[in-house]
Amino acid sequence: MNRAVFHFHGTLNDFLSRKHRHKPITRTFDWRGSIKDMIESMNVPHPEIDALIVNGVAIDFDYIVSDGDEVEVYPYDEPCPVEPTLALRPPLNSKPRFILDTHLGRLAAYLRMAGFDTLYRNDYPDDELAQVADGENRVLLTRDIGLLKRSLVTYGYFVRSTNPKHRLVEVMQRYDLAEYTSPFARCARCNGTLHRVAKADIMDLLSDRTASHYDTFYQCGACSQVYWKGSHYIKMQHIIQQALAAG
Repeated sequence: MNRAVFHFHGTLNDFLSRKHRHKPITRTFDWRGSIKDMIESMNVPHPEIDALIVNGVAIDFDYIVSDGDEVEVYPYDEPCPVEPTLALRPPLNSKPRFILDTHLGRLAAYLRMAGFDTLYRNDYPDDELAQVADGENRVLLTRDIGLLKRSLVTYGYFVRSTNPKHRLVEVMQRYDLAEYTSPFARCARCNGTLHRVAKADIMDLLSDRTASHYDTFYQCGACSQVYWKGSHYIKMQHIIQQALAAG
């Protein structure tokens, strides 16, 4: 029986059972498989991996595991000591675009209000999520580990926090988004872009109270939703400022 020893670093331990975290894991195998398949059989999704080292040499996901291999698996947030490492995927655009699974609706609204192109529906099937992420070069944010393991998914991240505001901070830190935020540039409802609109042009969409208290308005070019700097704006501004400060 063949044996290989795996060492998972940093946040990759989040995906392992408690008894295996931060410890070498010896796997026995009698089949010929890629390192990607073997790692994912241990519940670690490939989009979370940033570098792979086998016997001191950088390799990619196609490497076939051999008897006696010593495997080091690194996440994005822990530097790999071997240089140069092999890129496991093409570089991601500095201002990424996102697609979110059905569990992350509030996070989708927050990302849109922070100015990021974010697709979300509460009825996205897993197949479509993976296909759109692949076809449009989007980062898939999810709470579903199995979805992240799909071969079509190149860029993806498992959102750890269960608090929507903390989730925004987490994603902004993961992808270094602070300098790319453009608050209130997108519609929280549909992801369309917002533009300044004359009050006279949207009077029929306003309540008497809103029309009497506000003069500056923005409208979504896609769904026609109207926004103004009321209490909701102040609340969202505070959430984004907190996320920027934390990041």
